[in-house]
Amino acid sequence: MYEMKLNQRIRKNLIEQALELLKLLIATPSHSREEVRTAQHIKDFLNSYGVSVHRKDNNIWAIGENCDEDAPTVLLNSHHDTIKPTTDWTKDPYIPLYDGERIYGLGSNDAGGSAVSLLATFIYLTTLPKLPYRLIVAITAEEEISGPKGVHSILRDLGKIDLGIVGEPTGMNMAIAEKGLVVIDCIAHGKSGHAARDEGVNALYLALEDINLIKDHTFDKVSHVLGPVKMTVTQIDAGSQHNVVPASCHFVIDVRTNELYRNQEVIDFLEENLQSEVKQRSAWLNSSSIDSNHPVVLRGQAIGLDTFGSSTLSDQALMDFPTVKIGPGKSERSHIADEFILISEIRDGINTYIDLLSELDLKTTI
Repeated sequence: MYEMKLNQRIRKNLIEQALELLKLLIATPSHSREEVRTAQHIKDFLNSYGVSVHRKDNNIWAIGENCDEDAPTVLLNSHHDTIKPTTDWTKDPYIPLYDGERIYGLGSNDAGGSAVSLLATFIYLTTLPKLPYRLIVAITAEEEISGPKGVHSILRDLGKIDLGIVGEPTGMNMAIAEKGLVVIDCIAHGKSGHAARDEGVNALYLALEDINLIKDHTFDKVSHVLGPVKMTVTQIDAGSQHNVVPASCHFVIDVRTNELYRNQEVIDFLEENLQSEVKQRSAWLNSSSIDSNHPVVLRGQAIGLDTFGSSTLSDQALMDFPTVKIGPGKSERSHIADEFILISEIRDGINTYIDLLSELDLKTTI
């Protein structure tokens, strides 16, 4: 009974300290590539608990050692960079504002809540006598822009990872798959001419033929978790003046792939079937998924977590090992004005992370 009360007291203290760190992170601008000061705050937080910290650029990580030497490794990862605030904020985005259960501020929901919750979870679990796995926490930079100095730049430093827990706002439901992203620039090539004399080859019309093909095409393989591949034309640009047939038309395709297709397969289809020139802008963020019988999925279901497929991207796309995405807050609050997270979501997030991981045993999968 005494040990249970002690554990509850430790959890309560960690929740309070996590909320204080979240306030400090909100108050410190940390737009992508500008995360120097928040990286220092995270380092100081870990140091305050006697944790040895590693730093590379604006990425901070720590490694627990309360495990056997040959234990598998679990990575806890979230990010501390934010987008820039939109112009329709009605509150100061850099002042953490309490309003009942809500904490307002830029990055509070995406992904400050996940970051501080994972840090608290790491502190709690690495003070236990022994874990069946080595635990690493990494709070990283440049997630919002998939930048070169983000989590991808430190994965080699971390060594072999057997499981990743990626902290993003999911309402503490567990994303067991995530759609990939392909961005394609297309150029339809025609021939200029005078509009009044029916001259030239109208590149706009050629582009429309391709756009209709994109709109109407369905890929055969549909994921039971992520659904179908989705292709959407999102931008178009052509013409210089009203009486000139345009010789070229540029349009952009946003493609969200499921785990049944590699991004290159979609690109190959477009190159073979469009008359427009196809140029890859971004094609390296592939879909990801984890086996539904993986121990972390089964453990999540055992403690009552719902599983789902996520249509939004995260640093999960950069990891070549099994991952799940789970964190406090709601995805629909990300990147909006007057972003907020609930105090109860932080508390429940920390407790759920601890419950998920404290009984997790990966040895059967290694």
